This record gives sequence, structure tokens and C-alpha cells, in this order.
Amino acid sequence: MAEHNGISCVEKRPQFGNRYLTNDADVFEHNAWDDVEWGSELEEEAKEKIKFNSTVSLSEEELNKYEREAGKYWDAFYCQHQNKFFKDRHWLFTEFKELAPKDWKGPVKDNKENLKVEVSDISKSNEGTFDSNFPGSSAKMRIFEVGCGVGNTVFPILQTNNDPDLFIYCCDFADSAIEIVKNHPLYDPSRCHAFVCDAARENPEFPFPNGSLDIIVLIFVLSAIHPDKMLTTLKRLSMLLKPGGMILFRDYGRYDMAQLRFKPGKCLSENFYVRGDGTRVYFFTQEELDEMLTECGLTKEQNSIDRRLQINRGRQLKMYRIWIQCKYKKPV
Repeated sequence: MAEHNGISCVEKRPQFGNRYLTNDADVFEHNAWDDVEWGSELEEEAKEKIKFNSTVSLSEEELNKYEREAGKYWDAFYCQHQNKFFKDRHWLFTEFKELAPKDWKGPVKDNKENLKVEVSDISKSNEGTFDSNFPGSSAKMRIFEVGCGVGNTVFPILQTNNDPDLFIYCCDFADSAIEIVKNHPLYDPSRCHAFVCDAARENPEFPFPNGSLDIIVLIFVLSAIHPDKMLTTLKRLSMLLKPGGMILFRDYGRYDMAQLRFKPGKCLSENFYVRGDGTRVYFFTQEELDEMLTECGLTKEQNSIDRRLQINRGRQLKMYRIWIQCKYKKPV
């Protein structure tokens, strides 16, 4: 999520997640505004754009090609961009305090849902006992990021959280991405285990047993998976959680600017598109995510929509971003 600004404890401007537009005349005073309300006119305009960019159907051969060669396209993406495309996600601890150190004093987003879930609540829920020895088996807190890319979530956590009882797993199905992660100066096998894996395939192999994880992180990952495989993937991942463990999720929402910018001929199926580089992206609603995650046996802690208005002040352009953020918990 390189779209977000970083956060800083010493900034005098309103911190990330808490800059609200109260006067339309001020819209070009800042680069971004949070929780921007949409009117019916703006939503109808978005629907018309989607209707237009979905008018051209791709052939069955093309659809199968993008599914069959999905790994190849992402591998080429990381080979081209290396670690230059994304910025480290320092907003992580504002949105997901569960990933922050227990004594973290950074800014916290003013969440309207008033979440009360603490890191300690998760790690104390059920540590579990396992017969086999596996990487991170002695850790008391285990985090797994699916679709880690080049480590833009993993390394801010490792850099910020020095808890000796913390261990992080991360996987991606692009060999080039995992190679970049392992070559990063912050990569430490005693604290982190990176591996190549396609979590959406029929029987993925994980280096840890079911019921062993405290947190699973999915950030702009599920949207890259074929819609027909999303529920099965989430069910498989849910089995890896301890009782009390949690899925932390953030991804593209319906009518996001990125969806509206697609041209006809790029729509694979309803709300599912292929980019110019061959990678794919889906745009979610809160309702469909709630339905899938609930069917996995998880309970909702948060399911919120994040509407952000980004501003190009030089060109006087308004760009509406929409993301969905979820936290779902495995019952104890």
C-alpha cells in the first residue's frame, strides 16, 4: 500500500488517518483527506465507468492464460522493480496495532469502531503444543504474512519490534520476491522465515502446523487471486490460526480509482481485471468479505471502509481511493 503517507510522532499536521475535510473550499490545501463521504452522484458516476470498462469480454483462452501464468507475471514484476516499487508500510502500526511492540507509543488512528483487541489478548489465548520441531516453534508470538512481496510489511515489524518471543513467517509465489527478502540486511533467520509458496493452490505446504499462528496478514494479496479460489484460500489459512488468532486484512474496495481507470478489454470477470503487466486485481465490497470470513468460522472484530481523497495540487485533480480493512478472529 505505497499510496499511504508515512506517519511521524513529531509532525504538527494532522496525523495519518485523522485529517478530515470540513470545508470544501480547503480541498486543495493538502495532498490527502481521510474518511471522505460519497454522494449518490459520485457513486452513480463510478458505476457508469465500471459498466463501460467491462463492455469488452476476453476470450476463454486469454482468461486461462492469465490464471495459468499468474506466477510468471508477478515474478517478472519483481525482477523489474526489485525493492524500488513499494515503500515500507510505516502506517502498519496505526492501522494494525496488533503488529506493534507492546510498549509502542506511536499515533493511533481514531477508529470509529472503538476496537479493544490487544496483542496480549491474542498471544495469551492458546499457545498450543506441537510434536514437531519447526522454524519459530519456540516463539510465543507467530505472525505469517501471505504474499509478502519484497518485505514491505515484514521489515518494518522486525525493525520496530525487538520482542525475542516474536517470529515472522512470510511467503510469496514469486521466487524473485523471496530472493529479495532474503538478501535484505534486516533478514534474520533466527527471527524470520521466508519461503516460496502459492497459498491459493490446492494443497500448499507450510513450514508450520495447523493451529500454530497468532496473526495472519493479508495486505493487497487476496485481490490478486482468482475470485473462485478466494474462499478456499481463506478457509485453508484460517486452519493455521490458534484459537483467538486473527486475520488482519486490507485490500482494494469497489469503485476505487484504480478500478475506474481501467480501459475496455481489461476486465476478466465482474470486478476482476488484468493490468498492463499481466498481474490481476479484484475490487471488494465489505459484504462479500464478511460473508467469506464468517464462513471460515471467524468472528468480526472490524470490517470498515477507508475512503481517502488524494489531491494533485499542481494539476488541481481529485483522486478517490477506497480500501477495505478487516480484522476477524478465530473463536477461543
